[in-house]
Amino acid sequence: MKFTLKYILLFAFSIVSTHHISAQNMPKNLPKYDHKQWHFGFTLGINTMNFSLRPVDQSKYDTSIVIIQPMLSQGFNVGIVANKRLAEYLDLRFVPTLSFGQRNMKYVLKTSPTEEKQYIKSVESTFLDFPFTIKYKSKRFDGKLNNMRAYVLGGARYSLDLASQKKKKGVSEEVVIKLNPHDFMFTTGVGFDFYLPYFKLGVELQMAYGIVNVLNEEQTIFTTNVDRLSSKMMWLTLTFE
Repeated sequence: MKFTLKYILLFAFSIVSTHHISAQNMPKNLPKYDHKQWHFGFTLGINTMNFSLRPVDQSKYDTSIVIIQPMLSQGFNVGIVANKRLAEYLDLRFVPTLSFGQRNMKYVLKTSPTEEKQYIKSVESTFLDFPFTIKYKSKRFDGKLNNMRAYVLGGARYSLDLASQKKKKGVSEEVVIKLNPHDFMFTTGVGFDFYLPYFKLGVELQMAYGIVNVLNEEQTIFTTNVDRLSSKMMWLTLTFE
């Protein structure tokens, strides 16, 4: 996909601006919405996936590998929402999500004293995510923005990579970067809720940082200089509740 962060943020800003204009002089929508104990809905979004890399000690470093550079790429995600009201401004959210995407690694290898060769290794992933987050909300804004509020998120998620190639056998000449299918991440995020006449629309930016090493212990030319590889992801999501 050809989305970039610039277009993602521009898309979110256009939604906020459009709602601000249309909400002027409008009555308060869904006034009793936040008094309900449970809310359900679904999400649609786009994501960027990347790695955080820690190299091996200098004494173990293979100097034939000139560059190892993680490269982010884009994907998309869909999910369902279960929201439990804990207090007036506090919710517990469980949003199982299916995230599609890939992560790329750029390598520059020294093939001779005077020559170098570049490789791009792609790792496709299909994540089944199970995130639990705490949502802390502001009051609804006053005046012309009374159908809007801001919030922050924090929590953790377990992710299962359904496309993991950990068990793939090396029967071809292509060297595959193999990752463990299980991942755990801490998440944080911000967002805005817009109370429309018949439902609530949320625009949410969320980031996640892996706490485990997902690299499978298999020594190849593409992993010999990597001590630890962890996930780093970002989602821009629309929620419909």
